[in-house]
This record gives sequence, structure tokens and C-alpha cells, in this order.
Amino acid sequence: MKRNWNVVAGVLGILLASVVFLVPFAFILAMSVKDVEEAALLRFSWPAVSHAWENFMAVIEARDYMLLLAFFNSVVITVASVGLMVVVGATVGFVLQRRHSVWNKVADACILAGLIMPPAVVPTIWLMQSMGLFKTKTGLVLIEVAYGLAFTIMLFRAFVATIPKELDEAAVIEGAGPLDLFFRVILPLLKPVVVTVIVVQSVFVFNDFTNPLYYLPGSKNVTVQLTLYNFQSMFTTSYNLLFMNILLITIPPLVMFLFFNRQIVEGMTAGAVKG
Repeated sequence: MKRNWNVVAGVLGILLASVVFLVPFAFILAMSVKDVEEAALLRFSWPAVSHAWENFMAVIEARDYMLLLAFFNSVVITVASVGLMVVVGATVGFVLQRRHSVWNKVADACILAGLIMPPAVVPTIWLMQSMGLFKTKTGLVLIEVAYGLAFTIMLFRAFVATIPKELDEAAVIEGAGPLDLFFRVILPLLKPVVVTVIVVQSVFVFNDFTNPLYYLPGSKNVTVQLTLYNFQSMFTTSYNLLFMNILLITIPPLVMFLFFNRQIVEGMTAGAVKG
């Protein structure tokens, strides 16, 4: 009897997930390959003739290839932000977990504040302007790192707790210094949580809309999510092009998540169960 209920619950879960995730994506895909007249009806139906290539080229060439520039900017910002999060988060998590001192409580309070405190946009912009970082990719990278670092440190710290301290002692006896101990002994063991941080934070940074809107204005600094904002007035009556734009910026993070979803679960559960 219990097994039957589990099967029913599993089927209901699959159906619910299909409705929540697959139906909207199918609607976007169908709209993106229609012509202007069919797309204006906003009906959930497949077109008689596909216009995928025409719509694709129209979106790519719009506003002097703005979408390609947006992809370049988003990739640069995502790679730099996630790289800094991994290096800083891993080192801070390792030190906090291994070296206990009176400053640990201060660091824990700062990490907790980073998780629960809402961002203050106006003071942040004022600070960035005074430092010459406003409207620069470097400034936005630092903003993304600041917003995602607390969560990253907590993940690394929980996973470091699963590594026996005897391993550190053995490496020190063999003559390893602090940097050798971390980069040659500890960091390779953090591979599951490193993959988790890379995938989760990459999807978040790549899809971020509000931070580039506030801290990186300007047509030359456009990111993929801001193309929706910039193209909205241009494609007001061309829903097919608007949905093609949505489809193009949705595919990269979706593919990344599909390929690495198992590693995400392994990294999250490894730290949670053993920590």
C-alpha cells in the first residue's frame, strides 16, 4: 500500500514539474518560431511554417548586434565573479573551519549579515562612484562577489568539516606549507562543492537583471537579461522576436544546469550530511 502511494506521489510530482517548467518553455519555443501575425494572437499552438531562422537572424542583427555584445559582457562578468567566489570562498571557509579564534564569531556575524541584509542600492552607488567603479565591469564583478560570497563560504565550510584533520597534520609533517596544504591537498578534495558553486552561482550571475540595471548602465555595458529591457520597446508588436530573444538567453544556463544537476545535488548533500 505504501509503495503504491509512493508511485502515485512520484507521478503527480512529474506532472506538476511538467506543468510548471516544461509548459512555459514549450510556449516560448512555439512563439519564437512564428511570424508576426501568428505571434500577435498569443495562442499556444505550433505554426504551420517555421520562421526560426528569420527570427533568429533578426534578433542577432538588432541594434547593431547588441545581443552578441551582451553575451560577451555576461560571460566576462560571470567567469570573473564565479572565479573570485570559488577562490575566496574556499580559502575563507577552510580557515574558519580549521583555525578557531575569537575572530570566528565576528566572521560568522558578517557572513550571516551578508545572507539576511537587503542590498542598499543608493549608498552602494555612491561608494562605487567615489572609488571610480560605477559603470565598470570590475565594479559589477565585485558587487556579484559580495552578494554571493556568504552562501559560498557556508558551502565550503560545511564541506571542509568532512575532511579529517589528520590529513592536514600528515601534509605538514611531510613539509607542506600553508599554501601547499590548501592548493595541493585540500582544494582537490573540494571538487564536488566547487562544481556546485560554479553551476549555481554561474546561473545566478548570468541571469541577474537588477544588479547590471543599477550598477552597470549604458548601451555598451548591456548584459543578456538587459537585452529584454532594451528590446522591449523595439519588439512591442513583434512577440515572435521578443520570445526568440528570451529563448536565446535561456538556453545557456538551462544546458549548464541539465549537464551538472547531479553534481549540484552531490555537492549540496555531501556538506549537509557529513557536516
